[in-house]
Amino acid sequence: MARYNQWENSQLAAFLQELSPADLTRDRGAFFGSIMGTANHLLWGDWIWMSRFDKGAAPDGGIPESTSICADLAEWLPLRETIDARITDWARTLGDDPIEGSFTWFSAAKKADVTKPYAQCVIHMFNHQTHHRGQLHKMLTEAGSNAPVSDLVFLPEDF
Repeated sequence: MARYNQWENSQLAAFLQELSPADLTRDRGAFFGSIMGTANHLLWGDWIWMSRFDKGAAPDGGIPESTSICADLAEWLPLRETIDARITDWARTLGDDPIEGSFTWFSAAKKADVTKPYAQCVIHMFNHQTHHRGQLHKMLTEAGSNAPVSDLVFLPEDF
């Protein structure tokens, strides 16, 4: 799933770069408003989960601020690549053993510690990506753009 995430985001980046700043920031009625707002939230979500998993740096702010972590694509593109590499590096540390045990983190949304099965938290991170990339796919097509190939079965072996 880490490879799939990186592949999807590399494709997404190419399509985003074809859009004008106005197209990227136009409110499209999505939960996070615009293409850029949704792309930012997706990036923020990956970053916050990675900070929980690998105990590394976390993004500033919470969900309300997540839509504006990058002002534009010039900021978003290198940070997206950095977080994708971080996810891939972390995933490699997991090995082939089943992900077991519990995982506890502080949820700013709940204002409390939350404990869930570790595997469920990992699956949640990847499911969150898929959910918001689906929203981006819809907004891209509505903007007259093509959108990334999202079929997992077409993930290149060498990616």
